[in-house]
Amino acid sequence: MSNEIKSFNDYPMVKIPEGELELRDDRIKSTWKSEIKPFLLGQYPVTLGLYNSITNKSPISLDTDLKPVVNISWNDAISFCNLLSQKAGLKECYSISNDGENILCDWESDGYRLPLEAEWQYACKAGTTGYRYGELDKIAWYNENSGGKIHSVGRKEPNAWGLYDMIGNVWEWCFDLYDEQVYGSYRIFRGGSWAEEARGCGASCRRRSHPSFSIDDLGFRLAKSF
Repeated sequence: MSNEIKSFNDYPMVKIPEGELELRDDRIKSTWKSEIKPFLLGQYPVTLGLYNSITNKSPISLDTDLKPVVNISWNDAISFCNLLSQKAGLKECYSISNDGENILCDWESDGYRLPLEAEWQYACKAGTTGYRYGELDKIAWYNENSGGKIHSVGRKEPNAWGLYDMIGNVWEWCFDLYDEQVYGSYRIFRGGSWAEEARGCGASCRRRSHPSFSIDDLGFRLAKSF
């Protein structure tokens, strides 16, 4: 992988085919099916180099540029998607109320957005049926092989659809609310991280956080409707 992922023109995306997926919430012993329409998903998590270039922040170094951006809240990720869409001349996906409390997504927009958790899991599995799409040490950075730090994207094996770091390295925000009746505005993130134990690094592992919180092993990946 080159070290030139510093603009939206250099951000490679993979076409994900249509399909169907069963999701589950072990907490409430519930399963449900979701129909997946074709969409585009970033081959890598958003890097610090790309994030800094679009938000006009100065990158620290080439090595750091290639690492996934972290300490990004869900709200930050939404704002970045809209800003990137503006710069690319695309229609923004998100409408944000003046108080920032209500955020609506135009799913017909051609702009950048966060994936739905069903889209994320479907793309992560890439036609496989297990908890992971490959041997953990070969596909992911997690607490037993990361050396206690984040790593540049694309250094582990991709899944069958050419997506890197779907498991491990950094957790990734999804658009969905976790459980509005119980947790209010908390949003879902997926995938595990460099700091996570092996059991937390899998295609169906679900976590949650407040949309204003930022965490040192949580980033995001771009999606796009077409």
